[in-house]
Amino acid sequence: MRYRKLGQHGPEVSALGFGAMTLVTGVYDEVTEPEAEAALDAAVDAGVTFIDTADIYGDGVSERMIGRVLGSRRDEVVLATKFGGDFQEDGRLVTGLGRPAYVRQALEASLRRLGTDRVDLYYLHRLDPTTPIEETAGALGELVAEGKILHYGLSEVSAATLRRAHAVHPVAAVQTEYSLFSRGPEDAILPACEELGVGFVAYSPLGRGLLGGTLRGTGDLGPNDWRRGHPRFTEGNIERNVALADALAAAAEEHGVTPAQLALAWTIHRGTVPIPGTRRPANARANAETADLAARLDPGILRHLGDVLIPRDAVAGAQGTEAYLANIDTSA
Repeated sequence: MRYRKLGQHGPEVSALGFGAMTLVTGVYDEVTEPEAEAALDAAVDAGVTFIDTADIYGDGVSERMIGRVLGSRRDEVVLATKFGGDFQEDGRLVTGLGRPAYVRQALEASLRRLGTDRVDLYYLHRLDPTTPIEETAGALGELVAEGKILHYGLSEVSAATLRRAHAVHPVAAVQTEYSLFSRGPEDAILPACEELGVGFVAYSPLGRGLLGGTLRGTGDLGPNDWRRGHPRFTEGNIERNVALADALAAAAEEHGVTPAQLALAWTIHRGTVPIPGTRRPANARANAETADLAARLDPGILRHLGDVLIPRDAVAGAQGTEAYLANIDTSA
């Protein structure tokens, strides 16, 4: 495993982390508690020191599991969680979750579930449109001063919002969807992070599983898998996207790696820290190997992936439903 500092102001983390949304049933496939625990243990055993979760994953289930599984290993990892991402039944964001009083309330609840006295990296999950980001950043800065969180971050925010928050208290990291299939961050937020010295964490680095090389159609998704309603998995789009994934798989075979490893190596090469999730220990171990792989591969091979093999905007379908995209900050 290789390690890197998360921006100028963040902690040192493994070059690849573990996204814990997959550890709960009701998001992707069904997952049992023993499966989830084994996958998390495998990741940490393989040298992954960056564990990412959120209070809404399974309504706290993910946080409780992580707290229980880590136990005495708590100090081996940089533990990140998120608040402020609760959604109503119609898909709209619950407002008011960026208020300073709620920030503190949410943190205390996460600390209890995680069984720890501090969160290493605490993210605002989605921008609260009813609270100026300066107020939320100020509250997070106070929690840093108190030692209850060591760093704070923002998720799915615009470059303008990042700059406003950073002016109040340094932002350690921005977390946004980024993969060969989702290239939007290249326009503004990645350049802003580089300019300000803010780390960038890439969630869904395998294109919601499409780049892993095993999905062939909606028939491979469980009956309750939320991706059944995702634009990139609908009839007409998924076939085109699987064809792109097949091209990636052919390139991966040529270089003696898996499609997932090659896609993850691309995100690492781009200067980001990807946080793939899995419920399978074997996948967790294979993902962890990518940190070394990215350093060994010829940079020209990785550039070819994003410039020629799967160029920007090649993917079919939007990044999410209209309701989902409406909750992503695009303020100027």
